[in-house]
Amino acid sequence: MGAYLNERGRRILKALDEVSAAHRVKPAAVALAWLMRGPLSQHQLRAQPSVEQLADFVSAARLKLSRDDVEALNTASAY
Repeated sequence: MGAYLNERGRRILKALDEVSAAHRVKPAAVALAWLMRGPLSQHQLRAQPSVEQLADFVSAARLKLSRDDVEALNTASAY
């Protein structure tokens, strides 16, 4: 975990928090929606979510990220 909690990781977490607050969903739903919108969307997400986590998957499927949302997330995650 420590390898990811660097400056870039903190930027990503901040952007996830901001976008999730704007949409009133959990950051996990934003992260999943962002992944589903990006180039990884062609690949299967191999996960076995718990019942509690399933709500985040449903929220992510329904979430419509704006261009500004995606740009903020992409900018935050840039190297």
